[in-house]
Amino acid sequence: MLMAVCTKLCGLRHVRSAGASATRRFYWELVPLASANGPHRSIFALSQYQQAPETRAEPDERSTAGLHKQEQTEQRPALSRNSSPTVFSNQQIQPQPPSQPPAQPPPQPPTMSDRDPRMNMPTAVQIPYNIDWIFQKQRCPSRVWWLASQFVITAVGIFSKILLMLMNKTRVYNKERLVDMISKRPQGVPLLTVSNHYSCFDDPGIWGILPMRQACSTNRIRWSMAAHDICFTNKYHSMFFMFGKCIPVVRGSGVYQEAINLCIEKCAAGQWVHVFPEGKVNMEKQEIRLKWGVGRIIYESPKMPVILPMWHEGMDDVLPNVEPYVLQWRKKVTINIGQPMDLNDFVDDLKKRQVPEPTARKLITDKIQEEFRILRMETEKLHRERQQ
Repeated sequence: MLMAVCTKLCGLRHVRSAGASATRRFYWELVPLASANGPHRSIFALSQYQQAPETRAEPDERSTAGLHKQEQTEQRPALSRNSSPTVFSNQQIQPQPPSQPPAQPPPQPPTMSDRDPRMNMPTAVQIPYNIDWIFQKQRCPSRVWWLASQFVITAVGIFSKILLMLMNKTRVYNKERLVDMISKRPQGVPLLTVSNHYSCFDDPGIWGILPMRQACSTNRIRWSMAAHDICFTNKYHSMFFMFGKCIPVVRGSGVYQEAINLCIEKCAAGQWVHVFPEGKVNMEKQEIRLKWGVGRIIYESPKMPVILPMWHEGMDDVLPNVEPYVLQWRKKVTINIGQPMDLNDFVDDLKKRQVPEPTARKLITDKIQEEFRILRMETEKLHRERQQ
């Protein structure tokens, strides 16, 4: 009878019972009976308790399900090490970016010994012998330096005068222009002489044309630049040329180097500076572009120097540029002194128009090169007439 009634139950409802407990699986419940006729009746029926999903406790190691889950967790790392990972169709595995190498530190700048002391620019030419001490001595010469320089200048001046004026046939045109500029120019005005460079004996040889009071005076003779790799190779050579008022120039280091700086300082002091704008011994005697160092000296000099161009022919016969490099005699030498160049207005105009310095140096050097062309044609013509 009870079993027949239970089969006709419909819509079980969850009703609280005083004897019900959350840990019991079966309990008695009062449920109504469905009836088409008559009043509703209720009976007690045996019902099974189902816990709501959100209230179910997670299985842990204390339960059988928890132990089974723990075994699966321990097996997953082993599977990942021994087999390839499973790729699902709805999931894309992004490739890991390759590991970047550690950033390299930036290159260290050249040391101060490799830089220009004024422009802080690196020097590309190797200097086997340290010449820094020479600039210090020439920038602030002592009394002992002047005495030693006077001895060297006198000896070299006498030797040059004997070799050029007595042992060879030298003719000088417009000599008074050079002599007057050395001794009679206004006080404090610098003198800048420029000439071609055909022989290693050009300086000091051409100064043998000067009177003894000028050729043998360390106060009046020129400052001249000499190649560091030829004249300043060791201590004794360096001392000789230093006392001879030769400034070591590093060829290939550009216009911003200590030699050009010192020449500008000497011009600022109103002294005489001689420059070979070709920058080397022009053994082929070709017309080459002049170096811009002379343009920088003129442009940056606090006092505009008197620019005196010179040209000579035959100096490479007195000292040939081929071995055995022996001085010759009874050779014809022609020296022509040009007109003084006045570039005051030209340089002032460049500064007023704020022309970039590289362009200004080039324009000034071009002016000297134009004067060289004219002076060269005159001197070569005079020298050919003497050869006939």
